[in-house]
Amino acid sequence: MECCRRATPGIPLLFLAFLLLSSRAARSEEDRDGLWDAWGPWSECSRTCGGGASYSLRRCLSSKSCEGRNIRYRTCSNVDCPPEAGDFRAQQCSAHNDVKHHGQFYEWLPVSNDPDNPCSLKCQAKGTALVVELAPKVLDGTRCYTESLDMCISGLCQVSAEFFPFNLCEFWCLCLHGSTI
Repeated sequence: MECCRRATPGIPLLFLAFLLLSSRAARSEEDRDGLWDAWGPWSECSRTCGGGASYSLRRCLSSKSCEGRNIRYRTCSNVDCPPEAGDFRAQQCSAHNDVKHHGQFYEWLPVSNDPDNPCSLKCQAKGTALVVELAPKVLDGTRCYTESLDMCISGLCQVSAEFFPFNLCEFWCLCLHGSTI
């Protein structure tokens, strides 16, 4: 973030104005047919730390179908969780500890990095080989894989670049200084 702090005082306002105007231009092009209502407010973040997702909805105003999506997402709460918070997937598994599975209680541990369906909640009963899908999808904001920033949104693994396709600090530096540091 060093490059972001080196910026001259008047530039941030110009940069923010540029972002605002370019997002308005994109919005106008996207909605040019007038079939969509305006985007609604952003939802609460799915997590309070560790990176989550927020969404915004819009309605199709036409009696026929509208082209494009009615939902959009953005990342939020991109601050590290305290160590005592634990793993988000593990929290979701442990929430099932007080629910009987085939008449028996288990202590559930997360099964991570499933190549077939990284966004389902698969958990293993502690001390056994029993692995169960406890939910068809994990909560929004759960990492698809332990060593990745990609996150699950509505049961699908979304590549982190789709949320924010560039590093803002690097982009800022490139605009101001012609290079990243």
